[in-house]
Amino acid sequence: MSVRVWQLAAFAYVLVLMLVALEVPLALNLSKRVDAEIKAEAANQAQLVAASAAGQLAQRDELAPLVRTAAAGVGGRVIIVDSRGRLLADSAGSGLSAASYATRPEIRAALAGDPVTQGTRFSASLDEDLLFTAVPVLEGRNRTGAVRVTQSVDAVRSEVREDTLALVGLGVGALVLGLIVAWLLAGYLSRPLRGLTAAARRVEAGDLDARAEEAGAREHREVAHAFNDMTERLSQSMTAQRDFVANAAHQLRTPLTGLRLRLEAAGLKADDPALRRDLEAGERETERLARTVTDLLTLAREGQRPATVAPLELRGAGEAALDRWLSVADGRGCHLDLRDGGTGAQVAASGEDVAVILDNLVENAIEHTETGTTVTIELRVGAGIGTIAVSDAGPGLEPGEEERVFDRFFRGSSRGERPSGSGLGLTIVRVLARRWGGEASIANRPGGGARAEVRLPLASGGPKGADEAPTRELTTSLEET
Repeated sequence: MSVRVWQLAAFAYVLVLMLVALEVPLALNLSKRVDAEIKAEAANQAQLVAASAAGQLAQRDELAPLVRTAAAGVGGRVIIVDSRGRLLADSAGSGLSAASYATRPEIRAALAGDPVTQGTRFSASLDEDLLFTAVPVLEGRNRTGAVRVTQSVDAVRSEVREDTLALVGLGVGALVLGLIVAWLLAGYLSRPLRGLTAAARRVEAGDLDARAEEAGAREHREVAHAFNDMTERLSQSMTAQRDFVANAAHQLRTPLTGLRLRLEAAGLKADDPALRRDLEAGERETERLARTVTDLLTLAREGQRPATVAPLELRGAGEAALDRWLSVADGRGCHLDLRDGGTGAQVAASGEDVAVILDNLVENAIEHTETGTTVTIELRVGAGIGTIAVSDAGPGLEPGEEERVFDRFFRGSSRGERPSGSGLGLTIVRVLARRWGGEASIANRPGGGARAEVRLPLASGGPKGADEAPTRELTTSLEET
């Protein structure tokens, strides 16, 4: 999960806690306030009716519109009784006219002189809870009757729920708005970090010219500045190291060539067979040293951006490698085959680098394969990738060596008693493959031996997929030439 998401999640958690801490007490207070307001309104309406009915209890025609108006105002039922509890007016109609309410506790309390009597009770006839409010009707100091207002508690609760839902909706809106602001703010704060991460990944991939933008807060600018300074020093160090290796390798080539020629000339002049053998061994060691110097010179170019080159046809590169290594394969007692399934594929890589890749893979395979077996060069294309695969019939790799063999100077346990090679061949193969946006790998074959693969991107306009095309074998060996 990204830093931006973590920041948003943390902010949302804190914001939810704050909203809960604020809204729960507020909702409780709102419920109490609404309840108090409903009761106060009912009491005021009942007292207003009582004051209006004072002196008019004998005129029932005047009381009926009074209770209907009051009932509409409070949203309930309003009745007026006389001093003995007999019904005088009812907003629900005149069906219960003259009925006695003297036994009702609230009516009895109002007739007894309580200024306001309020409470809740369950109505069996209506099957719901009711809020009742009763007040006396006073004429001077005499209590001549009472007014009772009843309201459905469900209506009160419904109003409380509506107010609570409105409060919750307000909180959700505040939460959404807060999350949007937090997302934008987190994006603004994390943008320098994302830029620094992208620059670090580019440096990791070998682009030592990548620099982080020195923007954002002061701390971000300081980190980006330190990163840029470090990358600059690293680039200078790598450049100096690369130049040193390249210069040293270049300077060694001339004296090594001269030494090899002198050893060759001395061998031709020597009459002693033992001395001639020693000179020939020295000549081979000189050639091996010259090859190591060439390898170091190739590795010194690691990380350099390749120049734009013309597309390279895989078939031509494979046939050229076949011609170069036929005599070497014959000297080792093995066959060398080329299987071209590339259908004229062209890769985006230089001919020089592909030739070095093929030479190292073929030499490595010939060195490891068993006498009388075949080393196969396969050329394939598919999914925008051109593949060069070289297979041998040797002892293969030990477990865990699939990646280690690409380390510099790692010779592997499968070389046995063969001391040739510097341990740089496969390293060079991977370096050159990655230079052109490709990759190299090696693994054991199911039937024995090892198979090394190099995958290179196809040049623009080349065939994009031909794995299903028939493979044309160019099987060639010294027996056929």
